[in-house]
Amino acid sequence: MQIGLTYDLKQRYLEDGYAPWEVAELDAPETIDAIATALQRNGFEPVKIGNVKDLVQALATGRRWPLVFNIAEGLHGLCREAQIPALLDAYRIPYVFSDSMTLAITLHKALAKSVVRQHGVPTADYCLIEHVEEIDRIDLPFPLFIKPVGGGTGMGIDGNSIVSDTYQLYAQVRRLLSAHNQPVLVETYLSGREFTVGIVGTADSATVIGMMEIVVDRSSDHGVYSYTSKQQYLSCTRYQPVSTEIAGLCKEAALGAWRALGCRDGAGIVNFIEVNPLAGLHPIDSDLPILATMAGVSYDELIGMIMASACERIGVHREPNLALA
Repeated sequence: MQIGLTYDLKQRYLEDGYAPWEVAELDAPETIDAIATALQRNGFEPVKIGNVKDLVQALATGRRWPLVFNIAEGLHGLCREAQIPALLDAYRIPYVFSDSMTLAITLHKALAKSVVRQHGVPTADYCLIEHVEEIDRIDLPFPLFIKPVGGGTGMGIDGNSIVSDTYQLYAQVRRLLSAHNQPVLVETYLSGREFTVGIVGTADSATVIGMMEIVVDRSSDHGVYSYTSKQQYLSCTRYQPVSTEIAGLCKEAALGAWRALGCRDGAGIVNFIEVNPLAGLHPIDSDLPILATMAGVSYDELIGMIMASACERIGVHREPNLALA
C-alpha cells in the first residue's frame, strides 16, 4: 500500500531567506527518512511528496495515494497546519492525524482552551489580545504568562514570558504583537510542574502510550520550557518518568482534551496548556518519540500504532507486519 508523505523541510525555507526561529517547527531530512523507513518496516510503500506547493503540483498532474502521512506544519497564517488536510479533503484523499478543523482550532491556543473548558477540562484563565489598545482590558492577577496564540516549538517564549507587573505586561505584549504579527495569549501563570502525555488513537479508542515530566534548569530562561530550552534541551532539560498518583490525573485531563478537540491517530498533549495534533517525529529529539521510548515503545512501533489507527479509521484492512511482532 502506497503512503504519500507530506512535510516541510527546514533547510528549504532557510535557503529562501527565512530566519531559524521562523522555521523552528519544520523538519530535518533525517526525520523524513526515519518516518519513511519506519513505514517500510511496517509494510507500507512511502512516497515522498513535499510541502503544500509540491502537493498542489502533484495533484494537478493526476497523482493520487490511498493514504497520506501528513506532518507538514505550514508557515503562514493561523490555519497553516490545516492547509494540506483541507486540500486532501477536497480531493477525498484520506490522511493520517487530525482533520483541518481540529488543526485550525488547536493551533489557535485560545480557541483550544475555550473548547476544552466547555468540556470540563481545567485550563488557566486567559485573555486574547489582538491590538495594543486592548491591553487595558486584561483583568487577570499577576504573575501572567504571555505567548503568541499560534506559535509552536516555543516560538516567542523566553525568560520574559512570565510578567509580574503592568510595565512588563505592556512591554512584552507590544513586543510579541510586533515580532510575530498575530494575537497574543495572556494566561494566569501556572507555577506547578509540567507534563507531556502521548496519545495514539481516535475518540473512544484513544489511549495514552506514555507520559513524562519536563524539568528545565533555572539557568535556561528562568526554567521556562522556551524556544531556547527546546533547541538546547540536551544541556538544560530533563525528561523524567511520572509517578503513579500523578499519572492518573494527567491521563484524565489529556484524554478529555483529546476527545473534546476531535484529535485522532496520534500526538502529544501538555496538561492542559495546549495540544499538538502534529507532534514532532524526530526519532531522537521529539517529545512523542522520547516518551514512547521511555514507555518501552520503539520508533517503528510508534509509527505502526499511528498507521493502525488511521487504517482502522478509514476502513482499510491490512495484515500486521510480522517483522514487528
